[in-house]
Amino acid sequence: MRVPVPSRRNLFLCALSFLWFAHPSAASETGDPVRGEKVFRKCKACHSVGADAAVKTGPVLNGMVGGAAAAQPDFSYSKALREVADRDQLVWTVDNLDIFPTKPKEFLPGTKMSFAGLRKEKDRQDIVAFLATFEEEGGN
Repeated sequence: MRVPVPSRRNLFLCALSFLWFAHPSAASETGDPVRGEKVFRKCKACHSVGADAAVKTGPVLNGMVGGAAAAQPDFSYSKALREVADRDQLVWTVDNLDIFPTKPKEFLPGTKMSFAGLRKEKDRQDIVAFLATFEEEGGN
C-alpha cells in the first residue's frame, strides 16, 4: 500500500493554520507603542486608527489585535482573505500580525494589500504594540 505524501501547498496550509491559532509569543510583547506610532507612518497612506479613523484603500485598524480578520462590514476585503477568514476563523493574533506585514502577498496569496512589507522584526513588534492601544471604537 502506498502512503500519500502531502503536497507542499497542503503542508504550507497546515503550518499557516497552526500559526493562526497560536498564542501570542512573549517575544512579540516587547514592542514599543511610541516607536510603533512612528513606524505606522508607513501604513497611513492606506490605513487609519483612532476615534476619527475612516476607511481608506485599506480598512480601519482599530481593534485589530485579537480581532477577527475581514470583520469590518464597511470594507471590501479580497476574496482570498474573506475565504480564509470564513473557513479558518482567522484571528489577528500578535503572531499573525508579526507574519502578515513581513510579506503580505506570501502570507496570503490573493490579498489586495500591495505593501512590500516590514522586514525588521522590531518594527513589526512596535507596530503591533501601537495597534494594541486602539480598541474597536478607536479609543486608546
